[in-house]
Amino acid sequence: MNIVILSRNAGLYSTRSLVNAAYRKNHDVRVIDHMSCDLVIDRNDHAIYFQGERLEGVDAIIPRIGTTATTHGSAVIRHFVNMGVYSTLQSAALLLARDKLSCLQALTAAGMDVPRSIISNNYYEMSDMIDRVGEMPVVIKMIKGTHGLGVILSETKRNAESILEAFHKSKDKVMLQEFIREAKGADVRAFVVDHEVVGAMKRQAKPGEFRSNLHRGASSTIVQLTEEERLIAIKAAQTMGLEIAGVDMLQTSKGPLVLEVNASPGLEGIETTTKVDIAGKIIDMVQRNLKK
Repeated sequence: MNIVILSRNAGLYSTRSLVNAAYRKNHDVRVIDHMSCDLVIDRNDHAIYFQGERLEGVDAIIPRIGTTATTHGSAVIRHFVNMGVYSTLQSAALLLARDKLSCLQALTAAGMDVPRSIISNNYYEMSDMIDRVGEMPVVIKMIKGTHGLGVILSETKRNAESILEAFHKSKDKVMLQEFIREAKGADVRAFVVDHEVVGAMKRQAKPGEFRSNLHRGASSTIVQLTEEERLIAIKAAQTMGLEIAGVDMLQTSKGPLVLEVNASPGLEGIETTTKVDIAGKIIDMVQRNLKK
């Protein structure tokens, strides 16, 4: 197979892991920066150029699209797909997963539980919004944030109002979300590939921190999912239209709450924690789909 990995940095762990897995399975693989792709849109001649070279003979793409490149990255994915190239990620699924509000709406519509969340365009309803979330503290999240950036824990209502006012003035879209004290700063990341959970880890926030992102200094350990958690992770990925997904859940006495579904989850944390060759499983999925 001739595989293209769409990535802005060939030196990133996830990109290197996928490249090495493709080589081990005797495939041709190339890393291409999607932001440097030129799209030719023509009724009779759809084409993609990279650094002046027309890309031809590509069998499959594995998109690794960062949050700052979502719009153009999704356009590049759509163009490849329109040219008959198999993609492990569809543009519509990427756009849906990247919008926290749309993601939560889709999950709850499919019958999954999420933390109580509120969003409003009415600045003057700010005080009532905070009351509707529940007791303090509350979590304030930027809709477009990632890796824990733009996520703030507000201990008091007055503090929450000040933070919301600041976001309103900067025209950043945010949501209010209930703080799940029971989770004790931990969440579970289930990694789904081709409708199967292939690895799972528990992430614990460092002391004094409530965000469990590994980028924020959290620690990780292997975790054995319950059957309910496994099925919810698979359902969440399917609901979002994702063949590859990182599904983040909070463990509570009432059952798992889905926090987020990541359309381009990193491989470093899950591979180093579980010692599972996740990249190899992704390449295997590409092989299976090309044989259909």
